[in-house]
Amino acid sequence: MLKECINIRQIKGERKRRWFSNDYFDLIVWFDEGLFYEDEKIFGFQLCYDINKFERALTWRKDSGYSHNRISSGEYGGLRMKESPILVQDGFFQKREIAARFLKESAELDPRIRIFILRKIKEYKWI
Repeated sequence: MLKECINIRQIKGERKRRWFSNDYFDLIVWFDEGLFYEDEKIFGFQLCYDINKFERALTWRKDSGYSHNRISSGEYGGLRMKESPILVQDGFFQKREIAARFLKESAELDPRIRIFILRKIKEYKWI
C-alpha cells in the first residue's frame, strides 16, 4: 500500500507537495494553493514506478502536460564515480498495467488524489 511520507521538506517559493511511497511506487503531488486538506488543487504529479528494478516516471503538470522518462541512476560501474540520477527519454508507458497496480496499491490514499492520478494515467497518450 502507498503510504504518505511525513515531514516532507517544503521549499519556500515552490509549490506545496505531498509524497507517497511503497516498494514499487513513489508519488509526489504538487498543489496550486491551499492547506493540503481544504482547498488544494493539484498542479502536477510525478509517479515513479518499478523503483527497485528499471525505474521510470510518468509526470504531468498543468502548465506543460505529460512526460514519460526512464530514471538513469548515475551508476556506471568500473572506476567512474557515481553521478546524480537524471530523467532520460523513454517512450512506451504500459498504462493498463500501471493503472491496475496503482488502483490496488492506492486504496488508502485521499480519494481526491487517487481518482485524479488514475484519471491522468488513463488519459495519457503516447506521441
